[in-house]
Amino acid sequence: MSTADPSQFSDDQEPEDDQDLEDQEDGEQADERRQSVGWVGWLISGGVHAALILIMAAIVVGAQIIQQDPPAVRVAVIETPPKKEEKPKDRALQETVEVNIVSETETPNPVTALEMPVEKLESEDESDAKDAKGREEAVANSEMGGQGAFMAIGAGGGSSGMFGKRTGGGRKRAVGLYGGSKGSESAVEAGLRWLKRHQSPNGVWDPVGYPGNCEDNPKCEPGKDVSGAKNAMTGYAVLCFLGAGYDHKTPNKYRDTVKRGVEYLVASQAADGGFGRNYENGICTMALAEAFAMTGDPDLKDPAQRGMDKICATQANDPKGKDPAYDKLGWDYGAPNPGRNDSSVSGWNVMALKSGLAAGLDVKGGIDGSKHWLEVVWKATNPGWETLDVYKGESKFPYTYDGNAGTAGGHTNLACVGMVACVFLGHHSGDVMLETLANFVMSKQTPAAWANVNLYYTYYNTLGVFQVGGEKWKTWNGVVRDLFVNNQRKGEGCFDGSWNWDDSGKFHGIEIGRIISTVYSILSLEVYYRYDQVAGKPAKKGP
Repeated sequence: MSTADPSQFSDDQEPEDDQDLEDQEDGEQADERRQSVGWVGWLISGGVHAALILIMAAIVVGAQIIQQDPPAVRVAVIETPPKKEEKPKDRALQETVEVNIVSETETPNPVTALEMPVEKLESEDESDAKDAKGREEAVANSEMGGQGAFMAIGAGGGSSGMFGKRTGGGRKRAVGLYGGSKGSESAVEAGLRWLKRHQSPNGVWDPVGYPGNCEDNPKCEPGKDVSGAKNAMTGYAVLCFLGAGYDHKTPNKYRDTVKRGVEYLVASQAADGGFGRNYENGICTMALAEAFAMTGDPDLKDPAQRGMDKICATQANDPKGKDPAYDKLGWDYGAPNPGRNDSSVSGWNVMALKSGLAAGLDVKGGIDGSKHWLEVVWKATNPGWETLDVYKGESKFPYTYDGNAGTAGGHTNLACVGMVACVFLGHHSGDVMLETLANFVMSKQTPAAWANVNLYYTYYNTLGVFQVGGEKWKTWNGVVRDLFVNNQRKGEGCFDGSWNWDDSGKFHGIEIGRIISTVYSILSLEVYYRYDQVAGKPAKKGP
């Protein structure tokens, strides 16, 4: 039965009977139910599809997030706070502290320390140091003979070699053990800063033109230009930096300064290995040998070896000797001259040979020949040496020696050179030559005040007495260390960190100028760690 379309009726028309009306109502209810069910279905279908779409979108977006690079880290730049202006530190002595110095009697030595911070060394991490610190066979207390049996000053033990105490913890321990102070270390660092400011761009330390390299005022005064001074001053300065553990390879604040100095020395070396007179040969060759020993730099091996060859070639033979290979003498300023052995020149060449052997270089017969020179010169200068008292007796060493006549010449006040040569050539505590030379130094050359300081003697004597050790060293150090610290120039522009010079007789050998007075002072204050103290220890038993 068909259902009437409501649209067929007008607003005022009605169905013909009640049955039609019921049928119409039933149809309308059925339509409403179908429409209701349809909408529910669409809602359910739409919800399911929406959920599926959301799930798929989440998967896609998640995959994109995973594939994206992690966001860049934003680095916040923190500006370094401005440094406070510091007034020049006063290196004057302020208080007394106890510092233990190892000696035969184990007696603590009261020394005066400065209340000022010690600068942190930039190469204090000992793991950064190169293994090449000097030959292991160059050990303390072994008898010095030819190559391979060398009693090297400063053997630090093990692979550290003879220069192992110059850096990091070794340097700190040595300062405390042997009587250094915060003041002495601060003076060394101030002196090295002064040297850095006054180095020329080509690496040289020019004794006359050096003030032009510094921007500070007032300016230092020019020194004097003498033969070979530029090479010698550069060699001295490089030795100062090396002595404090600053080389040209290990990262440190003075690496470029040392590098330029070393390069200048290499460029200045003649074809025969020399640097001028035998005086400069010893100083410059020593600097190259130590730089090579401390770093193992292959570029320095040949220049250092040629320097050693030149030193050995200019060592005189003893005309009275029986064995030309062993019976050698010392050095004059030029060609081998048995008639004039200059003790000052010879001392630097002996030290250079020592550094060369520690670096693994061939020093030929130079070490054995130097031992012969030391013995014959000392005996010729001190007749009756057999009866000298080790504890109270004094002996001397001459300025020159005539090997032809077997006699000493000039003054005999260079006990300082003889004493240092003794240590480098194998003499130990208790040896009559070493002890009596040290007795002379303590009696005649211990300065009472800065006005009495002979910087040349004092450098040698500080190195020598340190090696003798014991009560002599405690006495010497208690006087000399603070003389150097208190008389360093402070807070005066270009002068800051240097030491005054004097061309009068009291500063013999310092007439070249402020560079040489400063390097001798720095080297003297580095004595605690430049070389290990070995002479004050008992000689090693056996071969």
